[in-house]
Amino acid sequence: MRAIQVSGPSADFELVHREIPEPGDYEVLIKVEACGVCHGDLIPIEGHFPGLTYPRVPGHEVIGIVEKTGLRVSSWMPGQRVGVGWHGGHCFYCSACRSGDFGACENAKVTGLSMDGGYAEYMIARPEVLISIPEELDPIAGAPLLCAGRTVFGALKESRAKGGDLVAIHGLGGLGHLALQYAAKFGFRPVVLSRGKEKEELALKLGAHCYIDTTAADGAKELNKMGGAAVLLCTAPDSKAISSLIGGLARRGQAVIVAGVSEMIEVSPLQLLMGERSIRGFAGGSLEETIDFSLRFKIMPMVEIFSLEEAPAAFGKMISSKVHFRAVLKMGA
Repeated sequence: MRAIQVSGPSADFELVHREIPEPGDYEVLIKVEACGVCHGDLIPIEGHFPGLTYPRVPGHEVIGIVEKTGLRVSSWMPGQRVGVGWHGGHCFYCSACRSGDFGACENAKVTGLSMDGGYAEYMIARPEVLISIPEELDPIAGAPLLCAGRTVFGALKESRAKGGDLVAIHGLGGLGHLALQYAAKFGFRPVVLSRGKEKEELALKLGAHCYIDTTAADGAKELNKMGGAAVLLCTAPDSKAISSLIGGLARRGQAVIVAGVSEMIEVSPLQLLMGERSIRGFAGGSLEETIDFSLRFKIMPMVEIFSLEEAPAAFGKMISSKVHFRAVLKMGA
């Protein structure tokens, strides 16, 4: 089979040929149909994930067909279409698992980091993390829902916002364009903040109440003119911009960060204290609920399709924010 691997920290993606792996007793072999390209795929190149070993095949937005199951797997059968996201497995015995919070497992595995992921024609996955993919969901459009979609859907669903509330979405990229569609269907009053005017037309088309060009206006002041945001969903990896928008939160407003950004955010404690505002990160959500809601309300990501061999180009466009809006690898393309 063909696969794209990273051989070590700071190494480039390389196309290799491997034997198709055999599933263990508690594993499933998946023939990959499509795999989304996500910012988290940078981690094998950076090399800072605990216990990361090489070579490693990235990819954690995967849809494919069950090819073969291990001897002790009874929950899945060959021929079923399945999906696997970031969460690659849990131990079942730690305190988090015993309480049913498998996403917080103390021994959690991550697809594409703890084990090889979907930048390949075949991959191995644990049966407990697979979800059934409806036949009506196109694998190319559906793959980004398994991480990008799940994250922003879950963040909005579990936020403090209620129907009619002003929800500010910072950024209209791979995460933001999905978040905007979900926010509109949730009945929120979504406002998009982004640099420049080129995305304004799209924002309004996707359901934005209004658009704020942060190069021409102070985003926080504009939000305050509208009464302040109940929720500020930060989808753009720009710590300085996030810091400048905290003042646009309404009383008891909440900033929810879903963008992978490492730089420090600067916030005055008084900004939080006086308005009882808060900041939280979010990286969870239900895959099944995300897919069901997306199909019900016809919310799908905008994607660019690449072949497996074009993975380096797809990753490069994603990391430089030049992709429109999610990159997806199609096996056999």
